Amino acid sequence: MDKSQLARAGVDKAAQRGHDIRQEDAEQLIDALFGTVDMAGVIAEALKREETVVAGSFGRFHTDGGSASFQPGKALTEYLHGTAP
Repeated sequence: MDKSQLARAGVDKAAQRGHDIRQEDAEQLIDALFGTVDMAGVIAEALKREETVVAGSFGRFHTDGGSASFQPGKALTEYLHGTAP
């Protein structure tokens, strides 16, 4: 799934919940969070400051020995294993 597909899926999921989000706005938010070639995103900036970024039950991003790491949250792990309620 590339950025455009991720944005489209996010727009569709938001619409299912009654929210109207434009594709362009979703793509700009993805860029702001994760960054681009020309601009670091807020997650990368926080990691550079050695902060942990918690994305709800999805998981957390943190630094480990100078490298970025991701630890999936319980809900994501359960969903992937098919054990989520």
